[in-house]
Amino acid sequence: MKKYNVFGIGNALVDMEFLVKDEWLKRMSVEKGVMTLVDEKRQHELMNNLDPFEAKKFCGGSAANTMIALSQFGGRSFYTCKVSTDELGEFYFGDLVREGVATNLSAKRTDGITGKCMVFITPDAERSMNTFLGVSEKLSINDIMEKDIIDSEYIYLEGYLASSKTGKEAVLEAKKIAQKNDVKVALTLSDLGMVRHFRTEIEEMIGSGIDLLFCNFEEASEFARSSNIEEVMDKVKKIAKTFVITRGAKGAIIFDGNNFQHVEAPKVTPIDTTGAGDLFAGTFLYAITHGKNFQHAGALACKAASKLVTQYGARLTRDQIKELGD
Repeated sequence: MKKYNVFGIGNALVDMEFLVKDEWLKRMSVEKGVMTLVDEKRQHELMNNLDPFEAKKFCGGSAANTMIALSQFGGRSFYTCKVSTDELGEFYFGDLVREGVATNLSAKRTDGITGKCMVFITPDAERSMNTFLGVSEKLSINDIMEKDIIDSEYIYLEGYLASSKTGKEAVLEAKKIAQKNDVKVALTLSDLGMVRHFRTEIEEMIGSGIDLLFCNFEEASEFARSSNIEEVMDKVKKIAKTFVITRGAKGAIIFDGNNFQHVEAPKVTPIDTTGAGDLFAGTFLYAITHGKNFQHAGALACKAASKLVTQYGARLTRDQIKELGD
């Protein structure tokens, strides 16, 4: 048996959530509904127009949320990332450890500023993100833990890393190690903005193909350059042996390598969609690495994501996870 179910690699970001109005987004020129990379000066400008004491703070980043979710369900996850020795870096490392996620941070932290993601949540439950990567932008091949990749069933690659030259190189190296050692490769497209602005880099990360792709319908449509669902699925099928396309309240479309399946999502009233896709992926990966088929995994993942969007924050508690069953 492998030591880990999933080895994840991604940006380490401390998520800071703020409740704002649409008018505030317009006044501050924040593009709604997508992730935008910002420099430190821009982040300070935004922070000066908010009350930081009102922010909810979490150890985050897309792939980190996914690895934490898998661990909360009882899976075994490893997360490689980069944080500083500053206060937020210590907070981040401690949070991962508390959630039972093994990490390279036990031995590797660096000088500089730990990355932060400011998440702006509007009354319609939409989240808009402005991200300052900090030292996470310097994630590189040197942060890849080869023996831990080899001792995993899957590696999980974060599409956000396409924005960093060294991050992309780390992804390609991790993928090379995985494929050489019969470790399955999963990738998330991460965000509409990433597909739109870093298509070439994401296509390079996909290369000749991957085993499992996670994306939402908007990301898949942008990637396929089509809004026709049949054309979108045909395009995705050419790059991934299996895939999941989430559709929010409409559930998810799943391809298990042989058949297409549609999974319904429980009907809820959303107030915050932050982290829903990350939780979906973590739940799905937990299920398929613990003997469940894709249909069961999709149903459980929809159930978990639907629960998450009814509250603020990017993760569920362990008690809430237990209530979902498996």
